[in-house]
Amino acid sequence: MTLGRSLILVLALVAVAAPANAASENIYDEKADAHKLIGAAVSEAARSHKNIVLDFGANWCGDCHALDAEMRKPELASLIEKNYVVVHVGVGRFDKNLDLARKYGVPLKKGIPALAVLDPHGKLLYAQDQGQFEDAGHMEYESFKAFFEQWRPKE
Repeated sequence: MTLGRSLILVLALVAVAAPANAASENIYDEKADAHKLIGAAVSEAARSHKNIVLDFGANWCGDCHALDAEMRKPELASLIEKNYVVVHVGVGRFDKNLDLARKYGVPLKKGIPALAVLDPHGKLLYAQDQGQFEDAGHMEYESFKAFFEQWRPKE
C-alpha cells in the first residue's frame, strides 16, 4: 500500500470514528444526585438572576446528544450561558429520577430529551408535554434558538 493510500485510509477511519466518539461522551452523570444538582442550580440562578433548564435525558439517547450539540453551538451557547443554569437529569433506562420528572410535569413516556424551565426561585415556567425535542436530531437550529429566547428571564 502506498503512503497516499495509507493516508486516505487513516483519514477515512478518523472521519468515521469521530462522530461515534463524540456521541459516546456522557452528558448525564448517572451517579449524580439530581435533587442536589437542582437545589444548587436554584441557588445559583437566584444569585445570578437566570432561569433554570432541566434537561431530562440519557447517554444512550441520540436525540439527547443532538440537543446537547445544538446547545454547544457558539451563538446558542452564549444565549444559554447568559440566561440559564442548565441541569442534565439522567433518566437511565427510564428508571432514574422519575420522581423529578413527575414533580416538574414532564411525561417521559412522550420521549427524551425532555425539558422543563424554572424561574430563578425554582418555580415551574414550562414543562415539555408532547415530546417536542424527542426528534432533536432532525430539528432546525432556529427551533432551538426560538425556544431558549422565549424562556429566558424577562428584563
